[in-house]
Amino acid sequence: MLRTYTAHHDCFRLNAPFRISRGVKTTADVVTVTVMEGDHVGRGEGVPYPRYGETIDATVAELAAVRALVEAGATRGEIAAAMRAGAARNALDAALWDLEARHAGTSVAALAGVAEPEPLASAITIAIDTPDAMAARAAMLAHVPLLKIKVDRAGASAQIAAVRAAAPAPRLIVDPNESWTIETLRALDGELAAHRVDLLEQPLPAGEDGALADIASTVPICADESLHTAADLPTLRGRYDYVNVKLDKTGGLTEALALATAARARGFGLMVGCMVCSSLGIAPALLIARDATFVDLDGPLWLAEDRTGGVRDVDGVLHPPVPGFWGGH
Repeated sequence: MLRTYTAHHDCFRLNAPFRISRGVKTTADVVTVTVMEGDHVGRGEGVPYPRYGETIDATVAELAAVRALVEAGATRGEIAAAMRAGAARNALDAALWDLEARHAGTSVAALAGVAEPEPLASAITIAIDTPDAMAARAAMLAHVPLLKIKVDRAGASAQIAAVRAAAPAPRLIVDPNESWTIETLRALDGELAAHRVDLLEQPLPAGEDGALADIASTVPICADESLHTAADLPTLRGRYDYVNVKLDKTGGLTEALALATAARARGFGLMVGCMVCSSLGIAPALLIARDATFVDLDGPLWLAEDRTGGVRDVDGVLHPPVPGFWGGH
């Protein structure tokens, strides 16, 4: 059966600036892949991330390089062997899962042997701002189950204190995005515990996280930038308690499922995260989110306008897309 394949850049305007320690963004730039075979269409999305040397143009070029392979009927396994882990492979892997499920008249969840997505508590992110502005945002979100706050090095103490004072009830994730030093972590350890922080995400640069083996942190620490695929897990033992599984890092749901299984077997707790993306990037991640202690899939909530039929947030609980949006049926 004839298979055709497209990949293109989509840009979504954000409803507010998204500031982290590395910079600020006002749009979500993604690559959308569509694979068509007969009457069936599979879609997927990837977010090229500059931190990993990815750009929109380079990602589209990666996808163009495997066009002949895709149109010849390549399987997900063959694509995994032909492409590196990253945004390009993620978008294509998701599209092939979607196409496979639609051909089979079933769902991706059924094909993968996992439970169907259901509503679950997902972090609502508060981006870096002045402590007063972050507190004002936290006060509006004080009723949700889980907050995640982005912090930098210089202002972290005030930022964390301001958010916790304004929102005393939610579980709390603190994410410095690699901006701290080991001295910062030691200095703030007591404050993190006093403010009842539940998880500290990637405090040190990935290349410097060996120092974590020499510190007894009061708060569990989660690897993000230090983890891409299951091959990275052996180096994380003794440094991290949790790992953040993101499909744009693993290169798709196929590897993410394997990574989640391998991480649990090695004793790591699971977090499932995302880039700032549309609901098309979130739908596959929902299939591994049910087994995670921490879920951070609010990327589409930053968009001024998401794809039609996407996820919905109700008081910090993320509801899956409408039936047929992605994943068959």
